[in-house]
Amino acid sequence: MTLDDLLAQPFGTLADLVHHHALEAPGRTAFVVGDDRLDYGELDDRMDRVAGRLQALGVMPGDRIAVCAGTSIAYATVFLGALRAGVAVAPLAPSSTPEQIAGMIADSGAAVFFTDTGVAAALAGQAIAAPTVRLDTSDFDTWLGDAPFDPVTIAPKSPFHIIYSSGTTGLPKGIVQSHAMRWAQISTLAKLGYGPDTVALLSTPLYSNTTMATFLPALAGGGTIVLMPKFEALDYLRLAESIGMTHTMLVPVQYRRIMALPEFDGFDLSKTQMKFATSAPFAATLKADVLARWPGGLVEYFGMTEGGGTCVLPAHLFPDKLHTVGRPVPGHDIRLIDDEGIEVGPGETGEIVGHAPATMNGYHNQPEKTAAAMWTAPDGRQFLRTGDVGRFDADGFLTLMDRKKDMIISGGYNIYPSDLEAVLAQHPAVIEAAVVGVPSDAWGETPVAFAVLREGTGDDLKAWANERLGKTQRLSAVVVVEQLPRSAIGKVLKRELRDGWNAAPAPVQTATVRQS
Repeated sequence: MTLDDLLAQPFGTLADLVHHHALEAPGRTAFVVGDDRLDYGELDDRMDRVAGRLQALGVMPGDRIAVCAGTSIAYATVFLGALRAGVAVAPLAPSSTPEQIAGMIADSGAAVFFTDTGVAAALAGQAIAAPTVRLDTSDFDTWLGDAPFDPVTIAPKSPFHIIYSSGTTGLPKGIVQSHAMRWAQISTLAKLGYGPDTVALLSTPLYSNTTMATFLPALAGGGTIVLMPKFEALDYLRLAESIGMTHTMLVPVQYRRIMALPEFDGFDLSKTQMKFATSAPFAATLKADVLARWPGGLVEYFGMTEGGGTCVLPAHLFPDKLHTVGRPVPGHDIRLIDDEGIEVGPGETGEIVGHAPATMNGYHNQPEKTAAAMWTAPDGRQFLRTGDVGRFDADGFLTLMDRKKDMIISGGYNIYPSDLEAVLAQHPAVIEAAVVGVPSDAWGETPVAFAVLREGTGDDLKAWANERLGKTQRLSAVVVVEQLPRSAIGKVLKRELRDGWNAAPAPVQTATVRQS
């Protein structure tokens, strides 16, 4: 059976695709991390050994393991080997607090916890509810052994992943993704030029759903995946040139840092076929710069880790739609609803809800939150609520306004921070800016901007922006910061900005603060 035949099946597994590539081209490189390489024959063998060892420990299909470690080939092989055994993987962010990591391990019910020396040191003193194996020591080779693997049958709804949301307080929610959900994504994404000649460069962490959007189809296509454990813009360009990168996934802040490098135009990136972006707002001006100076296509995805509908913008095909996140994928039904759960009319703004074949099983151990995340259409179908606010244009392209929770209600008027941020971005001194709502005795809430500047003061920027904003949109303050607080995958943490303001309000509107 050919690769095309395998991908045309209504359902299959990633592990079977890896085995196909191991039979067809065992010597082809599967993974590169620094000086370490692993070919498809070796990967297939290690996946069998991981799966066999888990079976020997009594870990059954549908059970879970957890992984919290830096990027490595060992991490990738444990991840894939568990999937071959029908065991779901809970990849955890090392940037989480020790208490959160211990809580997520317990919540997942992991039978084994895989980590590395750095994370293990951070977890010292925490009670870990699973036997622990370190991936970066001889412990892993000892643990691995050579136990035989007894093949298993994996049902479409069997759990593939439990990805924990990046909540900044409390225990994050575990998003359960099925093998069917991932197969639907793999069989679609594999049509975007992925194949045996693919050289995909990934610099976002393996626990991130962002990474999976390119990791999975590149592997499904039998390509080579080069993993960069730590992103640095200049190192990224050097590596991309040296390996002849064809595909990559980056978050918008990484694109911004790369394009800002004075050395950028000196690198040969001519082998680039496709670049992808997701996870955070992507400014139209930045997309235009990437299109103008970086060869190959540019595709932006808008969707949730939970699934429930995706929009795609092939920016190279629609240069006049760069302010949007594209149109719904065929077969994905995306609608807009108001606060009462009623669909809004054409051209109106509303919360984005989506229905698609690729949707999570639910939140792990949290049926109430799963139910609360759903909107039921008049025909009875269930749509996932995104919490994002948007508007469709006459051509069916979706423009994101903001997160619903980030919308500012000032004096009874709805103010979308993205509108204000778009104006601020036009000032030549602004590197980046974020707007949040803060309490106001006069208006209930009022907008405040936090800006990274090349030069100038907050006072100057505030005056400039307010001349261009509507009366109800005007900024009450501009706070100059050295950098905006971000998550590991580049999302601006607006909660931290709001919390910092509320804890210590700036005495003057031109205050300068340092963000760590």
